Amino acid sequence: MTTSTVTASGAVPEAGAPVPGRLRRRLARWGFVAPAVLFMLLFFGYPLVRNVVMSFQHYTPETFFTGEAPLNGFDNWSTVFQDDVFGKALWHTLVFTAGSLLGQFCIGLALAVFFTRKFPLNGVLRSLILLPWLVPMVVSGIVWRRILDQDTGVLNSFLDTLGLGGHTPWLTDPHMALLSVILVNIWIGIPFNMVILYGGLQEVPRELYEAAALDGASAWRTFRSITLPVLRPVITVVLVLGFMSTVKILDLILALTDGGPADATQTLGTLTYQNSFVRLDFGAGAVVGNVLILISAVFAVFYLRANRTEGK
Repeated sequence: MTTSTVTASGAVPEAGAPVPGRLRRRLARWGFVAPAVLFMLLFFGYPLVRNVVMSFQHYTPETFFTGEAPLNGFDNWSTVFQDDVFGKALWHTLVFTAGSLLGQFCIGLALAVFFTRKFPLNGVLRSLILLPWLVPMVVSGIVWRRILDQDTGVLNSFLDTLGLGGHTPWLTDPHMALLSVILVNIWIGIPFNMVILYGGLQEVPRELYEAAALDGASAWRTFRSITLPVLRPVITVVLVLGFMSTVKILDLILALTDGGPADATQTLGTLTYQNSFVRLDFGAGAVVGNVLILISAVFAVFYLRANRTEGK
């Protein structure tokens, strides 16, 4: 007959496991977790809390350095939400993110499927397509600003040579600027989508395609019924990473249009930058930054709930 001893806290120790041994294992587990928790608190938790508090304070260049900014309630939030530029920036952010993700994913998936076929110079072409992804975004923005220049740009000169009109104001027309920025960002993001999706396609069992061919399935039916379902986890990762990197883009837009013309390419990222570092209104900049964080958090919640539903 065996007996168990109840500790003072009411817990029953595990049979055959000495208390000091369990304590050492528990301390070892926390020892492995502690660095990650400390890193998250220092580099994510503290800046987030500090940004939220700053949005409720009256910050000027003087009070920013002295750290004695008084609380002003919801004045910063009210000022930002009543600003017409904020509404435009929010809409432009949604359009820019959705357009970029759609273009990058569709073209990247098409290229990934294309490169699964064996043909000469396959590897060389895939390597060349990676170049836009490897170049720093600021450099890409400056280069594309020269290419899209209305008067001296290479693109307009080429269109003029073809007789298609060579005076298109790609970056100076409020109706064209946002579309131009989206197209440039699609060009930059295609390699990332192609590489990740190409890797996912390599994991699709060949036997499934052979069985579909024996059943007489068309190429589109095979893609829709085999490739897409098997590739769904990879597609989810690509879209999530793409959203997180696109919704907060700043340097590309600053290099191309600086948010203009007439705020036509103003996004939440550029508005945060201009409020904080151009107008030195740090409280308003913190408000816009918090809205951007909230959008990302809502997207993350939907993503986690969708994954949980699929896993059931």
